[in-house]
Amino acid sequence: MTIELLKEAQQQAVASIERYFLENMDERIGNMAAGALLNFFLAEIGPAVYNQAVAKVQDRLQQRVMELDIEVHEDEFTYWRKTERARKDK
Repeated sequence: MTIELLKEAQQQAVASIERYFLENMDERIGNMAAGALLNFFLAEIGPAVYNQAVAKVQDRLQQRVMELDIEVHEDEFTYWRKTERARKDK
């Protein structure tokens, strides 16, 4: 699966890479080079980040599914208990 950014996010990422190089590497990086570096990171590191995020979401969903029976549980065969309680309260 290819990991891609929306056009606006890609433009912001390229601008961020250019600024990072200027402020931390004491050199400029061109727009095309920054875009190429971004594409490299997306292809090389992106899948690891993506897979980790998917695993975390799976864990969270599994926890929610396990709690589902508690949230929507209904006691069974309670008619007679409720009826007897109502009679005692009269």
